[in-house]
Amino acid sequence: MSRAALLVLADGRFPAGGHAHSGGAEPVVKAGRIRHAADLAEFCRGRLHTAGLTAAALAAAAAAGLDPLTLDEAADARTPSPALRATARKLGRQMMRAARATWPSAELDALAAARPRGVHQPLVLGLAARAAGLGPEDAAHCVAYEVVSGPATAAVRLLSLDPFDATAVLARLAPELDAVARRAAVAAAEAVVEGLDALPAASAPLLDIMAEAHAAWPVRLFAS
Repeated sequence: MSRAALLVLADGRFPAGGHAHSGGAEPVVKAGRIRHAADLAEFCRGRLHTAGLTAAALAAAAAAGLDPLTLDEAADARTPSPALRATARKLGRQMMRAARATWPSAELDALAAARPRGVHQPLVLGLAARAAGLGPEDAAHCVAYEVVSGPATAAVRLLSLDPFDATAVLARLAPELDAVARRAAVAAAEAVVEGLDALPAASAPLLDIMAEAHAAWPVRLFAS
C-alpha cells in the first residue's frame, strides 16, 4: 500500500471535477442555514454521517472487489434525488478519466466500457484506490474527506468565509472522519459475506430536496 497514492487520490487538485460542485452547500447558504463557521461544521457533520457514510461504504465495497455494476444499482437505490444521481454519474465519468490516466486498470477499463454514461463516483473512486494498491478503508477515507472538504471550500467562495476558519472546521472533524471510514470499511467487509444489504443506506432528505431546487436555478455558482 502506498500512502503517497492515498494523498494523490484525496488531493483536491486531483482532476476529477469536484471543484465545480459545492456538496449541497450553495442552496443551503442561500436558504440562510450556513452563515458562519459553526453552521458549516454542523452541515458537514450531518452530511458526513448520512450521505457521506453511505458513499464511503460504497467506495470501500468497490475497493474490496464487489461487483461495481451491482454496486451501481445499490447506489441508485440509495440516492432518491434524480439531480444527485445525475451529479454522481457526471462526477463518476470525470473521475474515470482521471483514474484511468493515473492508474491504468483492466477493472476500470471494463467498467467504463460497461457504463459509458458513467457510474456513481464513489464506485469509480473505490476501483481507483484498488488500482493504486490501496485498501477499502483508504477509499472510505477519501470519500469521507471529500464529503466535507467540498462544502468547506464552497463556503469560502459563497460567504467569503475566512479560509483559516474553514480549514479549522475540517481539522476538528478529523476524529469523526476516521470513525466514518472505519464504519464504512466494516460494512464493506460484511457485504462481501452477507450481500449488499449490509451496506448502510443513511440519507439526508433536506439535502435531496435542496438539490432538486438547486438543479432548476437559472444562475448558480456551482454545478451542484
